Amino acid sequence: MPGIPYRTALIVGAGAGISASLARGLAAEGLKIGLAARNVEKLAPLAAETGALTFTVDAADADSVARLFAAVDADLGEPDVVIYNASARAPGPIAEVDPAAVLQAISITGYGGFLVTQQAARRMLPRGAGAILLTGASASVKGFPQSTAFAMGKFALRGLAQSAARELGPKGIHVAHIVIDGGVRSARRPEPADRPDSLLAPEAIAQTYLDLLRQPRSAWSLEVELRPWVEKF
Repeated sequence: MPGIPYRTALIVGAGAGISASLARGLAAEGLKIGLAARNVEKLAPLAAETGALTFTVDAADADSVARLFAAVDADLGEPDVVIYNASARAPGPIAEVDPAAVLQAISITGYGGFLVTQQAARRMLPRGAGAILLTGASASVKGFPQSTAFAMGKFALRGLAQSAARELGPKGIHVAHIVIDGGVRSARRPEPADRPDSLLAPEAIAQTYLDLLRQPRSAWSLEVELRPWVEKF
């Protein structure tokens, strides 16, 4: 299996679950890693385990994202791989949900993805190489009741991924959108005993991201959909 042809990776919206599995997998491949989140204290154990550097960011704030990338450039080096995992929800009936909460959720999930992609592209375009991976969800392709804000944000992120892939792909930058179509197993969400394999394993999700980074550019995937094999369509 070919190695990953990149040296540095930045995960924005880092935390437990998918991000943690990604950090471990990238570290095992020899990449230097940056972990960015609003609350970096929670990242201390993962950073110690993977040798990652941590950075504070408000993904929905353009100045904060710009400062993040400047700090990463200085402390880690310009990132070859940028992964956007940040998202937010504002659940509730559409007639009752707080508009301010909806705006904040869309800003983090969609607009934040744009801000991070823009900063990543500015660094990757002069090199003609790099990878930007954007984490989607079931809501990227189908909106659910009482989840309008999350659906709008994830639809926006998918649109960003499609547009960026077509613009940046011919310039050597691999942009891919990953639809996580199902629940993700965690300590707080263990797999039901009566439904084995009904939740996605975060380490299995991370493996798909690593495989995307290994793809030769003659056959790049622009979107990958992941769901448990037992889930009904």
